[in-house]
Amino acid sequence: MDLSREEVIRKECPTDGLCSWESLYVSEFQDFHLQIRICKNCGFQAQFPRPKPEELYTEDYYTGKEGFTYRDERLTEKYDRYVWFARLKNISKFKSSGNFLDIGCSFGGFLQCAREKGFSPFGVEISPYSSEVAKSRGIEVWTGQFLEADLPENFFDVVTMIEVIEHLENPREVFDKLSRILKPNGLLVLQTANFEGWQARKAGVKYHYYLPGHVYYYSASLIHKILAKRGFRKQITYFGVDFPLLAKLLKSRGSFSSWKDYGKWFWTALYHFRSKLKRGGYPLTSSMVHYAVKR
Repeated sequence: MDLSREEVIRKECPTDGLCSWESLYVSEFQDFHLQIRICKNCGFQAQFPRPKPEELYTEDYYTGKEGFTYRDERLTEKYDRYVWFARLKNISKFKSSGNFLDIGCSFGGFLQCAREKGFSPFGVEISPYSSEVAKSRGIEVWTGQFLEADLPENFFDVVTMIEVIEHLENPREVFDKLSRILKPNGLLVLQTANFEGWQARKAGVKYHYYLPGHVYYYSASLIHKILAKRGFRKQITYFGVDFPLLAKLLKSRGSFSSWKDYGKWFWTALYHFRSKLKRGGYPLTSSMVHYAVKR
C-alpha cells in the first residue's frame, strides 16, 4: 500500500488534531464491499483502503458506463439547466456577479449558466476528457486534482462543490485551500450527504452513498465546525436542496422514457417535503446543501 495515502487517513483531520480511526463495517450497498472507518472523536467517516483517483475518473465514469457514476449530463443539459438556474437564483442572494469557480465542473454546463447570469466562470476538473469539453465552451479550467491546481488566492467570489467534497482526500488541506482562494465575503456552496440525517442512520451499512469514489462522509454539524474554524461566519444548511421543488421536477424529465415516468414526480415531491421535516433535531432525509460566507 502507498504509505503516503495511509498517512492521509491516519493524520489529516480537518477539525481538532488527529482523528482516531477504527473500523466501522464493510458496506453492503450493491457489491462494492467498501471498508468504512469512523473517527472515535468526531464521528467523521472514511473509506479506506481505496483506489487512486486516476483509476476511478475515466471516460466511462463521465459517460455513465460505470456502476458508481451518473449519466452523461450532456445528454440531459436542457433539463439540468432548470436546477442550475434555480441554484444560481439562490446564490444571487449572496453574490450576483464576480469570479465563479466550480470544482468538479465536469462538462461545464453549470458554469455556462453562471456566465449567462453575469459571472466570470472558472473550473477545476480531474478528468482531461470532460475538462476539454468545458474548455471548448471558452471556460478557463484547471485540469487535475483540486489540491494540485494553481489557483489564485483571494480571487473567487463564489466557489461551488456540488457532490464533490466527498470525493476528495486530505480534507484538512482541502478546506484550508478553499478558505485561501475565496475573497473576503466570498460564498462557498457545498452539496453532499448528511450522515446525521435519519435516511443515512436507518440505512446504515446499506446506505447508497457508500460508493467507490466517495472517500469521506460528512454531517451538517461537522461541516459547520470545519468551516467555523477557518473563519467562515454566516452559515446556512438547506436540508434537501437549496431551490424549489418545481426545478427538481422539471430536471427529472431528462430521464423520462415515457409518459408513465411522470408518476415518479410523486416520490420526488414526497422526498422533497420530507427533507424539510425533523425528528429528534435531525432531518428525515440525508441530502443537504451548505452555504458559508468567508469573513
